[in-house]
Amino acid sequence: MSNTGFAAEELGNTAVRSSSGGWRSARLIICVEMAERFAYYGISTNLITYLTGPLGESTASAAANVNAWSGTVSFLPLLWAFVADAFLGRFRTIIISSSLYVMGLGLLTFSTMIHSQELQVTLFFCSLYLVAVGQGGYKPCIKVFGADQFDGNDIKEAKAKSSFFDWLMFGNCITILTSQLVSSYIQENLSWSLGFGIPSASMLLALFLFLLGTSSYRVITERGGKKNPFARISRVFVEALKNRKQTEVDNLKENLLILAHQDSKEYRFLDRAAVSCDLDEIEEAKAMLRLVPIWMTCLVFAIVYAQSYTFFTKQGATMNRSISPELLVPAASLHGVTSLTIIVFIPLYDHLRVPMGRLFTHNSSGITMLQRIGTGIFLSILAMVVAALVEIKRLQTARDDVTIPMSVWWLVPQYVFIGLSDVFTRIGLQELFYDQVPCELRSLGMALNLSIYGVGNFLSSIMISVIDKVTSHSDQSSWFDNDLNQGHLDYFYWLLACLSSIALAFYLWFAKSYVYNRLNTFQSIVL
Repeated sequence: MSNTGFAAEELGNTAVRSSSGGWRSARLIICVEMAERFAYYGISTNLITYLTGPLGESTASAAANVNAWSGTVSFLPLLWAFVADAFLGRFRTIIISSSLYVMGLGLLTFSTMIHSQELQVTLFFCSLYLVAVGQGGYKPCIKVFGADQFDGNDIKEAKAKSSFFDWLMFGNCITILTSQLVSSYIQENLSWSLGFGIPSASMLLALFLFLLGTSSYRVITERGGKKNPFARISRVFVEALKNRKQTEVDNLKENLLILAHQDSKEYRFLDRAAVSCDLDEIEEAKAMLRLVPIWMTCLVFAIVYAQSYTFFTKQGATMNRSISPELLVPAASLHGVTSLTIIVFIPLYDHLRVPMGRLFTHNSSGITMLQRIGTGIFLSILAMVVAALVEIKRLQTARDDVTIPMSVWWLVPQYVFIGLSDVFTRIGLQELFYDQVPCELRSLGMALNLSIYGVGNFLSSIMISVIDKVTSHSDQSSWFDNDLNQGHLDYFYWLLACLSSIALAFYLWFAKSYVYNRLNTFQSIVL
């Protein structure tokens, strides 16, 4: 093994490979994630309904607030990842952030019992953002901690690591589906206090389960007295900048760069740091820099994804949701279609698509990470096209004064396409940002992945606010009018489809020239 070793330095005991890590620990972490996902989606899925209902916000304002909060949830991991990678370690970060998470959910539940509107709103948003703070530390670390239970230098474990992200998503979607069906029904038909209280108990269970496996976890540590990873990478940029006008670089190191890194043609300006930096440090800096174009071109995918939890839900609320005269399907429960799609498709993908792909590509994952991501982006474009076409039909039906509104089941195809794009793009991005960063910065890598959705949600919120203001006139309804029958969500969906197509074109251009880092990792093992 290289200078990367396994040790439980955070827990004070040595982790023996035969008795720690692997699927034994990974399965427990998947269960922890399942309990946390039940908690998170128990409040997020129906959040827009709570804001427009008990709190009395307008549709546009509620959608903007949901996107702003979701963006914060996805953006805070960057700060927590720095703390985890540089100071606390992933294990301690998970415990501290999970405790804040439980506290925030408890206060959120309490806020629903307050009768003073002003105090209720204040406490609700304070506790909601405390949940964001806790989730921001928990989310990047738990995924990386789970993947770290497998040794990427062992062929058998490397293959298992490739499947870990698939089965993590599979397990998550089972509880997400359950949460969306159960929590939404309880919140809309029984009590918001109970509807938020059950997710609080679920997060408490997640923390308990995580602590239960303490003695069996495998923790990756760096040996050999390496400098802080943030300091190493920062030094490369500083030294390259200092030497930018230098015409002659040390001949030995220049030759080593050419011989050892012939494929590393990009960002050659960093090679000037070879005067005082190790070659591996330069490659680490280049690996981080290569991810920037991928990160940027996936932002529109995140904007598209954000709509499934806001406008898709509001669309469903205007449609015929009757199963029987006494029973209505909660609009938010349609998110379960996305989860169900993922639950059905992941086993098919892992047991059929991946083995078939290996026969042709000799790649342990069937297709490369970038190919997987690009496929998902294309499917998200189809989701917006279908959503626009369905909305056109819904508006036509509503304006024809039909006695029975259009059935809510017309929304199923767009949810299915969102689910399929999840399987490809979201899981692909997790693998890419885990595998292509230095080992000690994997929490930061996962945080960068999550920040795509954070920035995407913020951009979605800005887009909605600007479009709402521009399209609101005295003689014309906004695209996002409170009465969606007077609005034009179809225009917004067409706009997103066009933006996604442009983003996909740029993504393919950058992906074509991308050079994978650390070719001995699980992505490139030939089986």
